[in-house]
Amino acid sequence: MVKEIERAGIPVVHVCTVTPISMTVGANRIVPAIAIPHPLGNPALDHDEEKALRRKIVEKALKALSTPVDGQTIF
Repeated sequence: MVKEIERAGIPVVHVCTVTPISMTVGANRIVPAIAIPHPLGNPALDHDEEKALRRKIVEKALKALSTPVDGQTIF
C-alpha cells in the first residue's frame, strides 16, 4: 500500500518493527518501531517515559516525512 500512495505523489512513512520487511515491500521512508506487540510504545515503562518514547518515534516519522529521499531510507 505504501508504494501505491507514494506513486500518487503523497509521501509516506512506514513505522515498522521489522525493517527488512519494509525494505522488501518497497517503502521509501522507514522508521523502526519498538516491538511487534507494541510498535509505538513500551507498557513496561512508566507513563511519562512511555509518552516521551512515543513522542520521539512520532517526531522521527514527521522528520522522515518532510525529508526528500532518493530510494529506500531507514531513519
